[in-house]
Amino acid sequence: MTLPTASLPSPSAPLHALARRAGLQPHWLDAWGRPQQVADAALRRLLQGLALACDTPAQCQASCAWLDAGDAARGLPALITADQGQPVAVPWPDGTDARPYRIELEDGSRLDGTAEPAGDGMLRLAPVAACGYHRLHIGDAQAVLAVAPQRCFGVDDALRTAGRASDHTADPTADRAAARARAWGLAVQLYGLRRGAPTGMGDLSALAQCCQAAAGEHADAVAINPLHAGFAALPERYSPYSPSSRLFHNPLYADPAAVFGQDAVDSAIAALNAGAAFAQHEARSEIDWPELSRLRLSVLRWLWEHRGQLLPPAALDACAAFRARGGTALHDHACYEAIQASRLGAAANGMNASGAADWRCWPVTLRSPADPAVAAFAMTHAQEIDYHVFLQWLADDGRARAQQAARDAGMAIGVIADLAVGADPGGSQAWSRQQDILDGFHAGAPPDVYNPHGQDWGVSVFSPRSLHQHGYGAFIEMLRANLAHAGGLRIDHVLGLARMWLVPAGASARDGAYLDFPLQVLLRLVALESWRHRAIIIGENLGTVPPHLDSALAARGVLGIDVLWFARAEPAPPAPPEAAATAPDALAAVAPADAAPFLRAEDWPRHAVATTSTHDLPTVAGWWRGQDLAWRERLGLLAPAETPQDVRAARVRERTALWQALCDAGLAGGDLPGPEHPPLDAVLAWLGRTRTPLCLLPLEDLLGAAEQANLPGTTAGHPNWQRRLDADVRRLFDTPDLRARARAVRQGRLPGAPRAR
Repeated sequence: MTLPTASLPSPSAPLHALARRAGLQPHWLDAWGRPQQVADAALRRLLQGLALACDTPAQCQASCAWLDAGDAARGLPALITADQGQPVAVPWPDGTDARPYRIELEDGSRLDGTAEPAGDGMLRLAPVAACGYHRLHIGDAQAVLAVAPQRCFGVDDALRTAGRASDHTADPTADRAAARARAWGLAVQLYGLRRGAPTGMGDLSALAQCCQAAAGEHADAVAINPLHAGFAALPERYSPYSPSSRLFHNPLYADPAAVFGQDAVDSAIAALNAGAAFAQHEARSEIDWPELSRLRLSVLRWLWEHRGQLLPPAALDACAAFRARGGTALHDHACYEAIQASRLGAAANGMNASGAADWRCWPVTLRSPADPAVAAFAMTHAQEIDYHVFLQWLADDGRARAQQAARDAGMAIGVIADLAVGADPGGSQAWSRQQDILDGFHAGAPPDVYNPHGQDWGVSVFSPRSLHQHGYGAFIEMLRANLAHAGGLRIDHVLGLARMWLVPAGASARDGAYLDFPLQVLLRLVALESWRHRAIIIGENLGTVPPHLDSALAARGVLGIDVLWFARAEPAPPAPPEAAATAPDALAAVAPADAAPFLRAEDWPRHAVATTSTHDLPTVAGWWRGQDLAWRERLGLLAPAETPQDVRAARVRERTALWQALCDAGLAGGDLPGPEHPPLDAVLAWLGRTRTPLCLLPLEDLLGAAEQANLPGTTAGHPNWQRRLDADVRRLFDTPDLRARARAVRQGRLPGAPRAR
């Protein structure tokens, strides 16, 4: 008897079953809402990269059994998360009988109870009221029990802590007695700031001064680009989103004068005959990272070599205390930097040139910080290790000073740090945290409205399986490193807490697949650390957003990011991939024949941060003028089906739609202004009318700059992460125009307009 075709098992069924068991998604919905299926060949490559045999159905079944057996053998997970005041669910293979348990709380007290069977191999414990990392004991088994608050520390919490009430839900045009009409802040690219000194780039002293200036206009926050550790020996790798480690800082941002005093720094510059070089770099409109890095590091090294004569005992003691607190992680990072510099130095002299930079190509005896050869290197190069520890101390001290300056100036939040989505697979964090990093894969994005060919970001990410096995220690460690000395944290590509598009190294981004991450577990840990550090959490939720992610983030108090360009009412469907641009600039590529109307400011979602733009998107002036379109045309980034005339015509329709929204809001009137006359003040007042708890204004839009910081999809031709702004941060608000723009965002009205009654 022949079975109907519909009932025959699919030959891919065992492969798909293994993929789902491993956390991969064989099926997914793309940015256009269309069902997609990962090709079997791509799935096999991904599974093999995860060390799961899958060539035959039998291998797939055996790999599933191996995963199941591994989970059963481990018993209690190393870490279990729970919500404050809610029953605790505990995996237990034999969950058919009640069992006594005890919980040793962080404060030393103890809870005893009986775990009741809950079915499906689970036990249920009584709710725990105390948040924190506790110790759970069931028989001989034990685990860390992380009890998290229901939500993250929020903007309202920060305002209350500062002794102020929030009114972001009130009518933003209504009269207010308080000078601070609503919480707002600046978003800055720190390297681009100037502070009236020949530094060549913005540093942490410039950040402190920026915070003080913005606080004078009642700002409560300054959001910055990632300050993660780069590669001191490879200054050409300067993208803040492709760091060596997300656990440490880029010492180029340190201002040594904050510790040594300006006289000592001047002595170093004079001794190195570097004054003219610094002046030349300061005069540039774009940073020459390789040359400036060498120059700044030469000054830092001179100061370190003379630290005994230049620093008081208290400062030297502070450095030693920092080293002790940093422990193994700090030592490992310093070793990595020293080994890489040593090998690159040897390569420059013609010795062992192959693979000098990437630890995966180092001699096998140096490929782990636990190797005896690494310990031997550290002993024979102790001075170099000390130097790199010193650099981290300076940077950490600078971050602490900047946040303290912000709080002393009256900011309720202060500095909002930025956490990149991943780190370089050949960098320090991947070297020291190998057991927790997915080897052989890069994070990226599938084809979407940003890039129809998909994206490979070239950075490595955590393995969810390894995080689970090791109690999420690497994730918690990273959160704490970035929340230190900050009043907030922006999590780049927060979608990665739910799923990450994995691209096998060397494969096309189209041949990737989504890997699931334990969203609720990670959000509980984020919420717990958020309260411990009294820091707000912002999640960059742009891209192909999984269903229900935004609601899950909102429920946990993680603020999304609402960008002006995408805040539309009933948006028209985006263009299909074959007609979209190859550059990840959705603003022109997806513009329909009739541009979707912009959402009224009062209707923007409230569980988000409102902003005009981001570092990857055009400024208001640049968008209005079509500067981003000119760059795309110049660099050949238009799609084959696009012409310059097409994208310019689309932008006219977009400008018209925005102008109409401003007119409807009573913030503009008359004819549409030309490309050279962006209605910046009206746009900023409109942004100020949103009812989000926080508005972030890019410094470029405060200044009316036309160029954006980064043009995604480019590695050459556009000065990504290099532009410096002309304004002196100490005098940002000295002019009436800039003070008026700050008030427009804070009060939701045009400069000079009367308050609504």
